[in-house]
Amino acid sequence: MMAIEEREEEVLVRVRVQPKSSRNEIRGEVDGRIRIALTAPPVDGAANKALITFIAKTLGIAKRNIILLQGETSREKTLSIKQCPVTAVLSRFSVDA
Repeated sequence: MMAIEEREEEVLVRVRVQPKSSRNEIRGEVDGRIRIALTAPPVDGAANKALITFIAKTLGIAKRNIILLQGETSREKTLSIKQCPVTAVLSRFSVDA
């Protein structure tokens, strides 16, 4: 399974979140998922909100174009990103297709 997958109208991104980190950053790829460190704690959806905000800022798109499809209470999550070409996602996350 690839970390980034292009679909017809969206790009699926599989991530593994590390909450309560010292800073928000992308830490590479592991086990078919993009590792993302977030400063937010995993409480009351704070890490999910921080993840969407971080990815939107990284890609330069609106938060409304990012939907959490799977993993609301898990570290492993799948996101749907719309209105952003797969090439932009690949280049921002430094992942080879």
